[in-house]
Amino acid sequence: MKAVTRENYCDFKDIKIKNLPVPIPKPNEILVKIHASTINRTDCAVVNGKPFIFRFFVGLPKPKKIILGTDFSGEIIKVGNEISKFKIGDKVFGFYDQGIGSQAEFATFSEQQPIEIMPENITFEQAAASLEGGHYAVNFLNKVEIKTNQKVLINGATGGIGSVLLQLLKHYDCYVTAVCNTKNIDLIKSLGADKIYNYEIEDFTSDTERYDYIFDAVGKSSFKKCKPLLKAKGVYISSELGDGIENLYLPFTTKFSNKKVIFPMPTDIHKSILIIKNLLEKGALKPIIEKIISLDEAIETYQYVNSGQKTGSVVIRF
Repeated sequence: MKAVTRENYCDFKDIKIKNLPVPIPKPNEILVKIHASTINRTDCAVVNGKPFIFRFFVGLPKPKKIILGTDFSGEIIKVGNEISKFKIGDKVFGFYDQGIGSQAEFATFSEQQPIEIMPENITFEQAAASLEGGHYAVNFLNKVEIKTNQKVLINGATGGIGSVLLQLLKHYDCYVTAVCNTKNIDLIKSLGADKIYNYEIEDFTSDTERYDYIFDAVGKSSFKKCKPLLKAKGVYISSELGDGIENLYLPFTTKFSNKKVIFPMPTDIHKSILIIKNLLEKGALKPIIEKIISLDEAIETYQYVNSGQKTGSVVIRF
């Protein structure tokens, strides 16, 4: 089988596509024929081990897994004799932010990993595209108390996280200001944004609106820049650690101030997948897919994804 691999933390140009044996499932594992996976920002961190703190989770000093990939959708073709939750023929999808070895034509998973039966009303590509950004978006909202008519600003509203956040916030009838680039203005309008900033020609930090929450879904701004836009008791959340990993310690230094920073430490991936599955089944979430690529295009695509310019998800179709 073909698989996207690296044996050590490396530059994206050093990723290799290799032919490897099809894995044999253990008694407590399933064998899945992978139909789709994405290349996302979490995958990029798994490749190069940056920020360094991430290596404590994915392997120190070397990566624990050689095969890349954090999400997938596919069909079960074998089950171990200890499996009770799944059966042959089930269509499943799953995500694990420390790497799940899913950028391959086949992969094995245990029943305890964060995997669920796919909704019947979506494609394999849509299933894979719903997971990484969906998990982090759900995790953002789990850290705050969203109410109808609250005002929220999303920086990076067209990325994997931001595009899901926008849809979920409109589901709660919030007023949403979205920051995006020129090419995605029509997309953002279609997702329900109430106000749009084109970062290519204007600075959203000059906004005169005041917000209950500012979600930096690409981690390219800072609490210092966004603080004047927050209401009293307003909250800033970023998807990245920030300069000098400030977003790890600012939650402590702003704890008793009237404007706070919360770092959305990811928790309970399986619960996120169940929430995403429910939203997909109800049609309340539409995964945004910029393009679908072949496995052979994976290496060059990693560099593009790492640039932070992608819209929604980039999906590998197997």
